[in-house]
Amino acid sequence: MKYLSVCAGIEAASVAWHQFGWEPVAFSEIEPFPCAVLAHHYPNVPNWGDMTKFKEWPDATINVLVGGTPCQSFSVAGLREGLADSRGNLMLTYLGIAQKYRPEWLVWENVPGVLSSNGGEDFATLLRGMAELGYGVAYRILDAQFFGVAQRRRRVFVVGNSRDWRRAAAVLFERHSLSGDSAPRRKTGKVTPAISASGTGVSRTGFNSETGFYIPTDTDVAKTLITGIKYDSEVDTFVTQSDNVAEVFPTLGCEMAVAMRESGQGYWMRDEVAETLKAEGEDRPSRPSHVIQQTAMQVRRLTGKECERLQGFPDDYTAITYKKKPASDGPRYKALGNSMAVPVMAWIGKRIQTLIDELP
Repeated sequence: MKYLSVCAGIEAASVAWHQFGWEPVAFSEIEPFPCAVLAHHYPNVPNWGDMTKFKEWPDATINVLVGGTPCQSFSVAGLREGLADSRGNLMLTYLGIAQKYRPEWLVWENVPGVLSSNGGEDFATLLRGMAELGYGVAYRILDAQFFGVAQRRRRVFVVGNSRDWRRAAAVLFERHSLSGDSAPRRKTGKVTPAISASGTGVSRTGFNSETGFYIPTDTDVAKTLITGIKYDSEVDTFVTQSDNVAEVFPTLGCEMAVAMRESGQGYWMRDEVAETLKAEGEDRPSRPSHVIQQTAMQVRRLTGKECERLQGFPDDYTAITYKKKPASDGPRYKALGNSMAVPVMAWIGKRIQTLIDELP
């Protein structure tokens, strides 16, 4: 399988689909830092740049066109200009690229706000455009928290297939849901687990192979921050001490009194610890919170590594040399925040691959 990724960002699709042996023909990305990440990880894959110039791109045979065109014009937090915004118009450019290369599969992603933008007409324009090109389509909102990452991230995914709409539907919907049978509701009172010491997700999570969703067990503790962080007084910030510490990082102490610093250790301490989320309410022993800065007494920001884990990327995936020095947090945060969640893309890719293997 060969794919073309537009609005590629830092390539969640490639991280997700590498396991299936799929190969990127090219990327389309113009933002400087994501371009540097692509060049670092995929030096042999061309970046064709500005997608609005797709008519100048070389001919190629591709099986999948994937892309998440900019969401700002459709977001409920934005100005909601929809297709009147040049960024929203990249939705139509995506259709033009599909017409040029005629892949069997289309995969498109955006924020849920696209469904209501311009009274739903903007999204209807996309669906009509795909239908006019001969694609049967299905769409669904998928939430990354149910795929093993530590955040609630709802996104609309559209899948199109040039042969049959039922193939597109079979990718996004489980067979029992297509027949009208609703899956059993999860028990009330359970919470979504966050980050474990070993990486994204929790250490004791059940995976339902039928639905493709992760289900937290009753004994899972939501672990919000990576382990091994300590305060370095020389640089007045928190640094990674070790990735092998088997402790759960609490976020805030139970009391909002001023924290006491442990003598000689550089840790901020509280008498009691309140971990953010638990599936069970068992008591936990006191341990350093590591989240209070010495000067402003503020909750610290997530590290770049933590943000990578929140999106399902490998550790230090964005920790590249950028402008002749180690990449700072700013561009890493932005690139990761704009990216798709890797486990969701892996789930979609696996279901497409399963259809290819099972159907002629």
